[in-house]
Amino acid sequence: MGGQTARAQCCIAGGGPAGLMLALLLARAGVSVIVLEKHADFLRDFRGDTIHPSTLELMSELGVLEEFLALPHEEFPTLRARFGAEVVTLADFSHLPTRCKFIAFMPQWDFLDFLAGRARRYPTFDLRMRAEVLGLRMDGGRVVGVEAVTPEGPLAVQADLVVAADGRDSVLRQTARLPVTELGAPMDVLWFRLSRRPTDTDQPLARFDAGRIFVVVNRGAHWQCGYVIPKGALETIRARGLEWFRQEIGALLPFAADRTAEIESWDDVKLLTVRVDRLSRWHEPGLLCIGDAAHAMSPVGGVGINLAVQDAVAAAKILASPLREGRATDDLLGRVQRRRQWPTRVTQRIQVTLQQNLVSRALASGRAMRPPLFARALRLVPVLRRLTARVIGLGIRPEHLR
Repeated sequence: MGGQTARAQCCIAGGGPAGLMLALLLARAGVSVIVLEKHADFLRDFRGDTIHPSTLELMSELGVLEEFLALPHEEFPTLRARFGAEVVTLADFSHLPTRCKFIAFMPQWDFLDFLAGRARRYPTFDLRMRAEVLGLRMDGGRVVGVEAVTPEGPLAVQADLVVAADGRDSVLRQTARLPVTELGAPMDVLWFRLSRRPTDTDQPLARFDAGRIFVVVNRGAHWQCGYVIPKGALETIRARGLEWFRQEIGALLPFAADRTAEIESWDDVKLLTVRVDRLSRWHEPGLLCIGDAAHAMSPVGGVGINLAVQDAVAAAKILASPLREGRATDDLLGRVQRRRQWPTRVTQRIQVTLQQNLVSRALASGRAMRPPLFARALRLVPVLRRLTARVIGLGIRPEHLR
């Protein structure tokens, strides 16, 4: 393949939370790193917004927390959901042993721009936008780089290690034919926005009622809304008509019922296909998968960003010195998987259980919904909210830079 060439100790495919956090930490450690991001910017509505206390703690350890929190964001010391007419507090982060005892809702493009900006301060960091990875370069059964395409033409990158951080539809994990275990998900999400006014009241993050699940996130100038539908039901929903959909949203968000005309066509409503899966093997010689490329997460709990960031921290701690010395062996890549595999499996098991026992039942119910047993227990025994806060806010095995 002709065209441009580049060389780095580590080449990362994908400029999401996992890819950019890993790139920042490696560049900070003196490793030369190239990040290839196929889009021209980070502005995509499907990106998650929840920055959990575990990630905020990492920002503190990096010494950039105050600068990070100067970005536009909303702070939630608790998570609430509405079941029928009742609002239940699901998690209380105020008792966590972290500097930030809240979840920060921040547009992910701001988060990614921040990570990229910090990484650019290191001379060994190179971010290539509009660089789409097409496949792997091989030599004697080992991955030695990637083939990509840019507006200027083909790009061949040679690297001691390639990291696939290119999401749940990872081109690199498909190219490497790594085996995937599908865990399934009963729902998809219709994603759209409505304008927000200063007089709008705060809303519980999620609403469960009479066969409907609705998620609403405050993004400052607008509400980012998610209407949860049964898996594969998009055409059924569209067949009911756009006016039916507007009325449905108006009933779920009464104070914004006069704004549903802002949904002008189905082009304003995007489908987020939910998938839960994981690789049984995250690596091959010269290749490591992290984040959604290694384990696609359900949106339940909003933990995807934070699990991806934890993968990046673990990978950086294990691989930075070996990469500087040119000895990133397959055994070390296996150490990254062993470190992160258990928390991934436990988190996915929790998500799948909630999907089966809450999401599926809520979507199938045709009557007003009462809080389920676990929600009633959280309401009756407030200390349990601290436990859910630890699971959601810190994760199963939080990583630290030290």
